[in-house]
Amino acid sequence: MAEVPQRDVVDVLVAQHAEIRALFNRIAVTQGEAKRELFHDLVRLLAVHESAEEQIVHPAARSALGDGGDRVVKARLDEEAAAKRALSALYDLGVDHPAFNERLALFAEEVVVHAALEEAEEFAELRRTTDPDTLRRMADVFIAAEQLAPTRPHPAAGESALVNMLAGPPAAVFDKIRDALRR
Repeated sequence: MAEVPQRDVVDVLVAQHAEIRALFNRIAVTQGEAKRELFHDLVRLLAVHESAEEQIVHPAARSALGDGGDRVVKARLDEEAAAKRALSALYDLGVDHPAFNERLALFAEEVVVHAALEEAEEFAELRRTTDPDTLRRMADVFIAAEQLAPTRPHPAAGESALVNMLAGPPAAVFDKIRDALRR
């Protein structure tokens, strides 16, 4: 019987990017309470994904990219900071606001471009330069970091790995209480 290879961190990230794109598409054609629920799913996925990326993936990519690593990672972190602000504004606006769909479409375009840049610039280099066992272990650490991550964007917290490790768990507790109350 052939052994099934374990997913590595790049596999996990690319699958989540696909899930994010699919959520954007579903939200665009959904109405009412179902739209609100899908949007909350998107907010949660983006928040935990970016937090874990900032802690686990970007530092590894910075090293893997060598001399250009700081520039590439800083560009992705700047995009993530802007995305947190935009997502927070969309959350505050709400799915019933007349401008929501238009703003969501613009936000979706930015997120899709951001994900494509990560995949081309960071993930490809990580896969090229990092040992497969390390990439598989990174997937486990990434998933664990997502479990401790906030489920809402917190733009004021910043994008550094250290800030996410220190501020993330307390914010996550607060967010998860809000999530439970929302249900």
